[in-house]
Amino acid sequence: MTQEHSKVAYQVMWNRLISVVEEQAQALVRTAFSTSVREAGDLSAGVYDVDGRMLAQAVTGTPGHVNAMADAVAHFIRRIGRDNIHDGDVYITNDPWEGTGHLHDITMVTPSFHRGALVGFFACTAHIVDIGGRGFGADAHSVYEEGLYIPIMKFTDRGTVDETLTRIIRGNVREPDQLIGDIYALATCNEIGHRRLVDMMEEFALDDLNGIAAFILDNSRRATIERIAALPQQSATGEMTMDGFDRPITLKVKVSVEGDRIVSDFTGSSGLDKKGINCPLVYAKAYACYALKVAIAPEIPNNAASLAPFEIFAPENTIVNALHPAPVALRHIVGHFVPDAVFNAFDKIVPGLVPAEGAGCLCNFQVSLRPRTDAPAPAHARRSEVLTFNSGGSGARPEHDGLNATAFPSGVMTMPIEATEHAGPVIIWRKELRPDSGGAGKTRGGLGQYMEVGAQEGHEFDIQAMFDRVDHPARGRRGGGAGAPTTIVQDDGTAMNGKGKQFVAHGRCVVMAFPGGAGYGDPSERPVDLVKRDLARGYISAETAAKAYNLSTAEIAEVEAAVARGEAL
Repeated sequence: MTQEHSKVAYQVMWNRLISVVEEQAQALVRTAFSTSVREAGDLSAGVYDVDGRMLAQAVTGTPGHVNAMADAVAHFIRRIGRDNIHDGDVYITNDPWEGTGHLHDITMVTPSFHRGALVGFFACTAHIVDIGGRGFGADAHSVYEEGLYIPIMKFTDRGTVDETLTRIIRGNVREPDQLIGDIYALATCNEIGHRRLVDMMEEFALDDLNGIAAFILDNSRRATIERIAALPQQSATGEMTMDGFDRPITLKVKVSVEGDRIVSDFTGSSGLDKKGINCPLVYAKAYACYALKVAIAPEIPNNAASLAPFEIFAPENTIVNALHPAPVALRHIVGHFVPDAVFNAFDKIVPGLVPAEGAGCLCNFQVSLRPRTDAPAPAHARRSEVLTFNSGGSGARPEHDGLNATAFPSGVMTMPIEATEHAGPVIIWRKELRPDSGGAGKTRGGLGQYMEVGAQEGHEFDIQAMFDRVDHPARGRRGGGAGAPTTIVQDDGTAMNGKGKQFVAHGRCVVMAFPGGAGYGDPSERPVDLVKRDLARGYISAETAAKAYNLSTAEIAEVEAAVARGEAL
């Protein structure tokens, strides 16, 4: 095989590896018990070389899982020990500091053997609905309160499942069948990845992955460094404030472009919080790397080498480098804002590239339902845990509007009402886009959404709110307007908190308005036809069209008449 033919073959193998891990991820989606995996895609999958370096990741999945998991396999190798790695093994952990940031993520790693020799590893992660403890939320004061901790260990030893471990897990969680089902789904999707890898190695007559690994890592690193070298060699700082739990949290970052690397230094960020919104460095690093990579090298596949030039530093026991035993259950709330902080700095180095601020963190809530206690409950009433993932609007981009009700940076999908209501006796009375929530600008911020949630007759519930942007809405960029803030109240007008577990009595509902993304650029520069289109679609009101975009009374009347006639604009 000539050198040029070898490069072509390696490129084909590279593409094949990406398809292998995507099939691995889709197998997890199809077999998982948790709706957060099946419906929202809160997962990751990847293949690694014998040294634990990530070679390819699935397209399906979240940056927080994938980029954090990129560091995890090396921990598994170190903890298990190379001499103790055998064909038929499967390893497991939910360690926040050696996994993906909190106890509610299960990571499983499977060694891949070919013709009796270890050739690599497959890894996958999934968010599970319950891990015991206080439940998913920010109420804990230490990680010990947040649920069952599973150190890096063997789930399967040479094909034999550790039944003692499964009994311990079952005895400590609220949804034992669901969690054990998810664990088996994780193990199975790794096995599917392994089978496809062996097929590829047989097809290309490979004894190991050394050649393709070197090709992937060398080319990815070189391409990423070339993009970094073409940037202005400058430093800039970015800062933003989020709601926090009892007090506001500040993220501060200095981004420095330094030849063959970009360094993000979070010195100056807030210290640890007493509640569980702290973020381990592995998770903050995952989103800081993601922000820079999508800004300068989005088409370079994600792997260990394409991530390596992005170096992240944060002082210990700050909000983005929480050490054990800090509570970290809702580490995503801080972690999902890391890209906006990085973008605020990077925009000063390379103007006109990154978007305005968006909703940031997911608009998640968990409903813990039970038979009513204020009066006799019907026989059909039951306990249930229902977790639902939802999104506000993303920030406007320099050349395009922000996306409505779309999760950025996590990429997690909004869960359908039908799937949520199937998971337990919960009722979603309303779910629709929120007009006027996207910030005005030359390009408009994405819309948030309204949701109203209650319970079936005979039930009361606790709602665990996991929101932000209540007091600190998304800020516009380069003259764009702010997005709308989050609001949460009961249907009788009782105010509720943006975070924490709160009781909702029988017959009551919770009404939520999720935040919009901010606008980009001067609203006066927005084309009139786009303003009219937004008005016709109900994205903005007539008042906003007039005040923010200077649409005349006659123009507004023209649009309203066209809508009344059923004419599309």
